[in-house]
Amino acid sequence: MKLNFIALAFAILTGIFSAVRAQEATNVDNLSTPAPAAPPARVSIVFVQCHGLGYGDLSCYGQKLFQTPNLDQLASEGVRCEKYFAGNIGSTPSPGVLMFGKNSAPTNGEVTVARRLQQVGYRTGLIGEWGLGAEPWKQGFDEFCGFLDDDQGRNYFAERIRRFIPHGFITESNTLIDYNDWLTIFDNAGGKKGRYLPDILISAACTWINDNYADQFNRHRPFFLLVNLPVPRSAHAGKDEFTVTSDAPFSEEKWPPAAKNRAALIARLDAGIGRIAAQLSAIHLTNDVLFIVSSAAPPETFANTNLNFLLPNGNVTSGKDRGAAPLPFIARWTGTIPALQTNTLNISAADFMPTALELSGQKIPKDLVGHSLLPAFTGAKTEQKTAEIPH
Repeated sequence: MKLNFIALAFAILTGIFSAVRAQEATNVDNLSTPAPAAPPARVSIVFVQCHGLGYGDLSCYGQKLFQTPNLDQLASEGVRCEKYFAGNIGSTPSPGVLMFGKNSAPTNGEVTVARRLQQVGYRTGLIGEWGLGAEPWKQGFDEFCGFLDDDQGRNYFAERIRRFIPHGFITESNTLIDYNDWLTIFDNAGGKKGRYLPDILISAACTWINDNYADQFNRHRPFFLLVNLPVPRSAHAGKDEFTVTSDAPFSEEKWPPAAKNRAALIARLDAGIGRIAAQLSAIHLTNDVLFIVSSAAPPETFANTNLNFLLPNGNVTSGKDRGAAPLPFIARWTGTIPALQTNTLNISAADFMPTALELSGQKIPKDLVGHSLLPAFTGAKTEQKTAEIPH
């Protein structure tokens, strides 16, 4: 085989998410034939979900003990939603709600939002966690880099990562076949802690965006990139272990060590999202991308109640109300979504599917429970949702 496995592994370890793509050039008999007119440009989507990020973790939502300047900047350039729920409104989050646009568990034959976008020409990618059964490349994602088990993402210095690339390499008989295997993170092998997993995933996202913009075979096709970051949840469920390489810039605070670590982890997450925003700016894509940042689940309840002063859920810290706590949701689409918006409508993860379908010019199936958010975000007339937060 002609694939250089060492080079491929090195690409992941250095944060480069480039892939060998199929060269599907069209034979042209008459070079003087004019090229067909380009189709109308469609908007790309970058959706970053953070696992366990709370309403009160961001300074733009009221956190006073530390700042999240990059997320604050993103919110100031678009809309900040105050009543977003990762699952059904007022219920425990379910990852299937975002992917399938329905509150109930998906049945055989149901189609993900990634597949629907893929079917109309979007290039699709998933970075981070995937826990919905069938592999993501069988559910509408062209490329994947991450973990097929949510718990694997709790290892902040993972020793390997799963990688899928369609038509990833060429055999000696010039046959294109997929690359689908685990890649070793050599700097973390044998218990070493040389590469921090959140940094690897952020770097992968930045390079995927750049590759899909610059790829000569892409011809500026729209893309959908879902980044499921396994942060800022703890390294072990039920324990206040927030793994960081350093608790700076909170080292001198008179807080419990776990509190300093969690604040440092959120600060690092904020910097990583700032890197993605900077990548979009560097290739002049801010006006052509709907950029969303949200949380996939409420923060875990602290085992040590002395950490509750951080107020990650705002004023909701535990008990029955925890599942009903609103989560952060920020959306920016420069030039289309007016800046400095605060949205108070009840919205949920089920609204993403119809939003993406409207954005890509598709009809919205009647069996979806959500509604497109574009009218509300762009200033068009919209109706208040009928679902209410339970008391």
